[in-house]
Amino acid sequence: MKVVLDACVLYPTVMREMLLGVAAHGAFTPLWSPRLLAEWQHTAARHGPDARAQAEGEAALMAARWPRGCITYPSGLEARLYLPDPADIHVLAAAIAGHADGILTLNARDFPRNILAEEGLWRADPDAVLHGIWQAQPVLVAGVAAEVLTKARRLSDHDWQMRPLLKKARLPRLAKALG
Repeated sequence: MKVVLDACVLYPTVMREMLLGVAAHGAFTPLWSPRLLAEWQHTAARHGPDARAQAEGEAALMAARWPRGCITYPSGLEARLYLPDPADIHVLAAAIAGHADGILTLNARDFPRNILAEEGLWRADPDAVLHGIWQAQPVLVAGVAAEVLTKARRLSDHDWQMRPLLKKARLPRLAKALG
């Protein structure tokens, strides 16, 4: 299964770490475009130049891990597409060009299911997808979550617990399942 990761799921960090963690174990193949990476890096830059540099480094690691993950497409592709928010058409174009199965996004309103279905795509929020993967492979997801929790504790100097960390990352169903 190939899935385009919208910029809003690449940042925040915990959500991205969970998604890429399960992807690294073969749960799905992540796809993105240069513009999606630029949006992520722009958002990270709001937290300072170190945050932008970190996002750029993590994007480079993604490219190394999934060398076919970065999708480019002809400029004319966007011209034939429609979404309620024209600023999101590039996400749909990347999904089509990458032969993705779906788009992971928090912006359900901007990606109507009927429009995506015309292109053979689905849309889902990361919490639902991660919860579904957890139902099918609980040990895998629990292991990734434990790694993310350890990293969050180390990097933030905060004694995070699993449930609050995942809830803060907008993953409430997964938080309840693993909590």
